[in-house]
Amino acid sequence: MAVADQQLDHQIHIGPRVRALREAMDLSLRDLAERSGVSAPMLSQVERGETSPTLAVASRIAHGLELRLSQLLRLDEADNVSIVRRAERRRGGGTEGHQFEILTPPLPGQRAELSRHELGPGAATGGEGDPPMHEPGSREIAVVERGTVTLHIDGAEHALAEGDTVTFDADLAHRFENPGPGDAVLLAVVSAGLRRS
Repeated sequence: MAVADQQLDHQIHIGPRVRALREAMDLSLRDLAERSGVSAPMLSQVERGETSPTLAVASRIAHGLELRLSQLLRLDEADNVSIVRRAERRRGGGTEGHQFEILTPPLPGQRAELSRHELGPGAATGGEGDPPMHEPGSREIAVVERGTVTLHIDGAEHALAEGDTVTFDADLAHRFENPGPGDAVLLAVVSAGLRRS
């Protein structure tokens, strides 16, 4: 195999996917540059299709997007099915006593996200007076998997018990709070609003 052919084999065209994933995570080029160690100008060139990254650079971009290289390249996907294994969930810590996991993969064009929240006694998903965290037009559906929670939204409180489901406008300031003595778990789906023009 000629050297040029070998070089082509190690280059990949992932620009539109990188941009869609970056935007889905609400990251600027600078944010992704800091997270990946790849310069913002290089990321911009990749996204515009002006250059193809080597596998080493693509691997660093994948890491910055919280993906494995195989996920970025869609090597794990077959027949448009994406599976997030338990060990692959993106995890985060909210306020004290609140931990969450994102159960859906960050796919381009995906307009909904499923998350699992664990709340210790007295813990909440946010603080009183926190600004809305979802874009205008977003809707949220949540189901209490275990325990009890109180939804605080738009100046009102709604008590929810195990098995209860609630749907509301997620672009309003809101938070879930665990008033009980035991832990509470809830699943939430947030669907994005209309795209901004």
